[in-house]
Amino acid sequence: MLSILILLLGVIFLVVGANCLVDGASVIAKKFNIPNIVIGLTIVAFGTSAPELVVNIISAMNGHSAITLGNVIGSNIINILIILGITTIIYPLNIAKNTIRYEIPISIIAAGFVLYLSNDMFLKGIPNVLSVADGWILLLLFALFLVYNTYLVVSNKEESQLVVKNYSTPIAVLVTIAGFALLVFGGRFIVDSAVNIARNFEVSERIISLTIVSLGTSLPELATSVVAAFKKNADIAIGNVVGSNIFNALFILGISGVINPIDIPAGSNVDLILNLVTSMLLLLFVLRKSVLKRYHGIIFIGIYIGYLIYLFK
Repeated sequence: MLSILILLLGVIFLVVGANCLVDGASVIAKKFNIPNIVIGLTIVAFGTSAPELVVNIISAMNGHSAITLGNVIGSNIINILIILGITTIIYPLNIAKNTIRYEIPISIIAAGFVLYLSNDMFLKGIPNVLSVADGWILLLLFALFLVYNTYLVVSNKEESQLVVKNYSTPIAVLVTIAGFALLVFGGRFIVDSAVNIARNFEVSERIISLTIVSLGTSLPELATSVVAAFKKNADIAIGNVVGSNIFNALFILGISGVINPIDIPAGSNVDLILNLVTSMLLLLFVLRKSVLKRYHGIIFIGIYIGYLIYLFK
């Protein structure tokens, strides 16, 4: 029970910390006249994925490979099956042509690379591991994605609007430091409590990270997409999910692999394949009419329920 409470406290710390970090850092950047485009591509984009990043850095440094991999793959599966499932049931989403032509295929390629790089036993006859070299490959792919994303935003001649808090510089610095501290403590709480829960309930770290941990770290994306759905802003709702999946697979898993090689736990191929299939299913649903409908959301949630039954059977 104490471990569960610490896990919940860690999730709260992560969500609050990410918001504080984004708010404080955005104010500081704005005071230095950094363009809105740069702030959006760096600080704001980092904010929603900060929980996954912090948890993965801490778990990688401590050699918890199952949590390192499971948090990213679980978050990506939840992003599509649960977050897009719930969001689409609230309000059907019209998907932009660029998202269908570029972003969703890029997320499929990212998921495919993670599956490919994780299967050394099949490819090379050695134990499955995401090596340091594999981590650098993922980071290189992420750098290419950043170049594309920067070009896409800069080619839009209009300066994007960015609303920041009305903080003074000292307050902004304090809020930023507090946000960073909350992220670190929250990440530490989540990793330690997840390990304890797995031991106490005799459940593998893989399953705990794929479900409880990844759901907790996905809360910022869930909140952002649900609010966007109620405001009928499809671009934010879908862009938030697809962008986060690319960020998670290429940057967060890449950083984790560079810090410490990730041993791929037994049974993870099912998770890695589902991660790829969900992105492909998303593309299939929107390819013809560019609309994600309510029944698509119901299908997504049904698949996730089936996946949970498989994990805990």
